[in-house]
Amino acid sequence: MAPGSGEGSPRGAPPATTQGRQPAVASIDDAERTNAPRSRSRLRGGLVTVGTVTALLAAMGLTVLGLGAADNAVANYDASSWLWSTARSELARVNGVTARVDTRTEIPSARQHPMQIAQTDRLLILRDLQTGQISSLDLATLQLSATTKTTPGLGVSVALHEDSAFVVDAVQGIVRQLDPRSLTPVGEPVRYPPGITGGTFDGKGRLWIAVPSQGTVSAITAATLPSAPASAAPAGAGLSPKRVESYDVAEASHELVVSTLDEGVAVLDRTAGKLVRVQRGEVHPTPLTLSGPAALPARTSGQRVPVTVPAERRVLVVGDGGEERAFTVPGEGDRLSPAVAWADRFYCADEATGTIYAFDAGGQLVETIRGRANGPMELEVRENHLFINSPDAATARVVDDKHQVREVNKYANDVLGGDPPPVAPPPPPPKKPRVGKPSAPRSVTAAAGNAQARVSWRPAAANGAEIIKYVVEGAGQRLEVGANQRAVEVKGLTNGETYRFAVHAVNAKGDGPSRNSNPVTPTAAVPDPPASVTAQERPDGTVLVKWPAANGQGNKIAKYAVTASSAGANAPAGESTKTELVVPAGELEFGTQYAFTVVTVNDKGAGSAASPVSNTVVPFAAPGRPLDLSAGTVANQPGAVTVQWSPAEANGRPVTKYLVDVGGRVSEVADTRTTVTGLGNGQNVTVKVKAVNEAGAGPEATATARTVAEPRVTVTGSSATATSATVTFTVDAGGGQVTCSVSTPGKPAKAGACSSITVSGLAPGTAYTFTVTATNAAGNGTATKAQATPPLYGIATCNNGPDGDQRTYCNKEVDGRNGNEVFKVARQDNDQQAGWAKPGTRLQAYCKKAGEDVDSWIYNNQKRSTWWVQVNFGGGKYYIPWAWLNLEGGDNINVLPTC
Repeated sequence: MAPGSGEGSPRGAPPATTQGRQPAVASIDDAERTNAPRSRSRLRGGLVTVGTVTALLAAMGLTVLGLGAADNAVANYDASSWLWSTARSELARVNGVTARVDTRTEIPSARQHPMQIAQTDRLLILRDLQTGQISSLDLATLQLSATTKTTPGLGVSVALHEDSAFVVDAVQGIVRQLDPRSLTPVGEPVRYPPGITGGTFDGKGRLWIAVPSQGTVSAITAATLPSAPASAAPAGAGLSPKRVESYDVAEASHELVVSTLDEGVAVLDRTAGKLVRVQRGEVHPTPLTLSGPAALPARTSGQRVPVTVPAERRVLVVGDGGEERAFTVPGEGDRLSPAVAWADRFYCADEATGTIYAFDAGGQLVETIRGRANGPMELEVRENHLFINSPDAATARVVDDKHQVREVNKYANDVLGGDPPPVAPPPPPPKKPRVGKPSAPRSVTAAAGNAQARVSWRPAAANGAEIIKYVVEGAGQRLEVGANQRAVEVKGLTNGETYRFAVHAVNAKGDGPSRNSNPVTPTAAVPDPPASVTAQERPDGTVLVKWPAANGQGNKIAKYAVTASSAGANAPAGESTKTELVVPAGELEFGTQYAFTVVTVNDKGAGSAASPVSNTVVPFAAPGRPLDLSAGTVANQPGAVTVQWSPAEANGRPVTKYLVDVGGRVSEVADTRTTVTGLGNGQNVTVKVKAVNEAGAGPEATATARTVAEPRVTVTGSSATATSATVTFTVDAGGGQVTCSVSTPGKPAKAGACSSITVSGLAPGTAYTFTVTATNAAGNGTATKAQATPPLYGIATCNNGPDGDQRTYCNKEVDGRNGNEVFKVARQDNDQQAGWAKPGTRLQAYCKKAGEDVDSWIYNNQKRSTWWVQVNFGGGKYYIPWAWLNLEGGDNINVLPTC
């Protein structure tokens, strides 16, 4: 099969003509006319909400994280991707280098329309699937460039590569280039038969389109844009995208799936079960072993194309030479996203468990990335990183080309758009220490050697000003020693003579008092040092230093002096009469490297040279107490408390976890916050948190919290009109988020503020019992209140009509008539007549009922109506036309409920 001419129509396609051509944007608007794809289909990119651009601009303005917008584009936009968080309605930009969110914005008023995201370093184009609106956002300026309309729904997609943007109308078979700055059409569109697929760019900037009806695939190159966006060329001006390649890849009407490559395209012929690779003008088909529908990612990085068969949890990897290798994805079910190739690995997401499985080039499972939540997962390679997003969860992940996986907290509050951190209370003013000269050093000791002496000492108290140095004086010498060098060799001494040395400390206030050493007499009869020294750090914070017994050279060994050396410092660690020394916890700094030397001292006070240095150890102990522990009620969740704290001091070993004890229930937490569930409602609990490292658990921090309790309602009063009642009350929300309603039998519950609710549509003169219900996550609280509506009265009224013969119709006996007729039913039926109400009779009204139209000629037809009013007449409930009754309080028929 040979490539097409590059300029003409694909095989079997009608020639592109101007006949019947639609307007530039209108051709986009008529796109969607087919049934929606299966529900599991998702557009490449993410889901955001309508109004994202507006909200983004409002939230961010023109400055991001303290940088000007233009500077920020250079600083932060490389190796980044915009990711969507469904639960929080937030759009977050994740930096692939730092694996952190550097900008995010919450969209609280969003309607959560599904939206396709197409993005480059400098452009973000959004298409709202429900409204069809396309918006362009310039990421260098955070300015909204333009908007345009397309037909809503699936079927139209947006593709973006560098400065080239396309709208692909798959239903109509129209591929139109847009200027991404203005979203105006660029030249003539490329036209295909209806029902195309594909529409993504390869690594060379070619847009690939498959035409299943013809069994072809073709590439489109974008027209070079003019410098000014407003100068998009009109039709026929020569500035148009071009179809440059066309290839036969399948029989006509086969189902085709497209995945673009670094160069070229891979087309999965799902009908024939083969993969066709089109590269550098050549077509290479590879038959596949498929027993079910397969899928491809929208974009494939590298030369090996993964073909995923979700029902079999199987992935076939097809190399550029046509070789096929298969591997099975662990787990159960068919909710596998198409495997994505990245850096010689294949990443396959199981949406049922939120787990991502990574396989090497040989198909071996090399890493399992456990998710924190199940649901949709989006995998996209951008800027030499793989971005893994869980739209329904707080976390995303970034994988670099060395396969390092880092988790991203999309909800982080230390970024633009995040919740501001709580304002810490100002620290108490520091107490001004009393500053003075240092104290005398402690434990100044000297050990004689051959024509020398070794002097060591414990630190002096600084007394408010840091010690600058120590001064050692004796034998006619004055030696100045650094503050962290608390051992020194005094040489040039005479054997047989006795010496005493004095040591004092110096700080900014001057010299402190001296302390004298023991007297020593240098001699040539010195013992040997230990031949070797070993050290071992222990979980209790101590360090065990051991050595073999030294040769006293004829004299009895009295003790051994141990010196600890760290970076740039030497200090006495202690003395021992044994061949080991346990350095107490706290003597040495946790997390600092130390090594040790040992000097042998005989019973004559003579000391050896220092031993060889020991191995290096890092003292450690259990972690410190977690800081700033706080615990609180989870307002929208029953039996739950939320706990958070600041990290504990590691004390020489990394903190591996925290033990959180809430009411006797212990859980392990890797983070510094957690939510504990399953507690009782309204339960007061003590929260204890311990940090754990290699040494074990450290001291606990404590706090108290209370779970949401069922709300309690107290009715404080009520009042009523003839047709409504108001109940006032207070609510103890129990620490939860509470909603309130008032109900009465026969009426729907009325929701309202948790202080006062008015129920309307009541019958006048009726006793009611109202139930106030407050609801939170823990349950309901209720209280009742009896309240009667006052009766509503109307006056039976009849005026003299305009006809002189009717002047006495209502005011005196005329053939038995002495007023307005009252009926048992809502119509003028003599057989259902209940009697006559004389004008001026005050009748209690209950409700209204639609009935027979009644002329109100006695009111000059001003009250002609089909409404009848149920009244108390002679001790019974009967009906009189509203036209013959004036209701008190304004004669408003609408205040009455319907019978």
